[in-house]
Amino acid sequence: MARAVTGGPDTVPKQMRTGPLAAGLPLAVPSGRLGRTSGRTLRESSTPRGQGAMVALLPGGRLHLQHGPIDIVVEAFGEAQAVRTGYARAAARFATILAELVAELPALRTEGAPVAGSIARRMAAAVAPFRPAFITPMAAVAGAVAEEVLAALAGPGIARAYANNGGDIALWLLPGESLTAALAVTGGLDRVTIRAADPVRGIATSGWRGRSFSLGIADAVTVLARTAALADAAATMIANAVDLDHPGIGRRPAREMQCDSDLGHRRVTVFVPVLSASDRRRALDAGLCAAEGFRARGLIEGAALFLQGDASATGVPVSGVTGG
Repeated sequence: MARAVTGGPDTVPKQMRTGPLAAGLPLAVPSGRLGRTSGRTLRESSTPRGQGAMVALLPGGRLHLQHGPIDIVVEAFGEAQAVRTGYARAAARFATILAELVAELPALRTEGAPVAGSIARRMAAAVAPFRPAFITPMAAVAGAVAEEVLAALAGPGIARAYANNGGDIALWLLPGESLTAALAVTGGLDRVTIRAADPVRGIATSGWRGRSFSLGIADAVTVLARTAALADAAATMIANAVDLDHPGIGRRPAREMQCDSDLGHRRVTVFVPVLSASDRRRALDAGLCAAEGFRARGLIEGAALFLQGDASATGVPVSGVTGG
């Protein structure tokens, strides 16, 4: 998880601003808000009958969007009227997203199946570069939804904005703007600044303790990438790679945990014992190898990997860790 720390001046009236550490930009300590799959569970039945998308303005001027399992916080900075208009666009686009995804769920839970909707296509495009390893479009659903909402919000008069979908975050930055985020997984000691000139526009986290099933044992893997959907997919793959053979690690078939999981009968992590320093290092090294390979291919800009108090990183300044 991370919080916005700085972002440059804006012209939103005081009542629409947040304090320096109050913008609440979670970077990805996995939460437990959504059903667990390699991506996320999406069911119309999770929304009470007759209840559509809910929209609320939070203290400090943030916008809260919730519909069934999708729970997003949006914040924009800029001219007051532009922000209000942008929020209205975001809310209007959000209203139909869940139904669109549910309509394509069978294809989204399958490798390589054709999809039609704009979000579904974004999900499919994000996971394609990681094949032939197993990955379905559901691995990118949270990031893709965040991107779609942010794209609706962005417009003239808005200098910077983010859409935070349960910790998977899409960013909008005009030239000269920046955002500094603190990694809560390290107690806020480590921070990363994303500037408009940087290629990063997406942040995501995955791990076995979070809202998604994982084949690996990472407590958390936070990824920076060009898009939120790509960061989401990459975080899933790197978290899967943080692993080792150990008799104490508990695993169960995903379908026993969630009947509609896109992981099928693949065994997901349900328990990790206290590991020795050498075992932690072996698991992190395996994940770091995957992350550096993705970075070399241009799929990610950086990643930070965490396991039982140890960490590794590539392309992300995290103190006391190994990696490039």
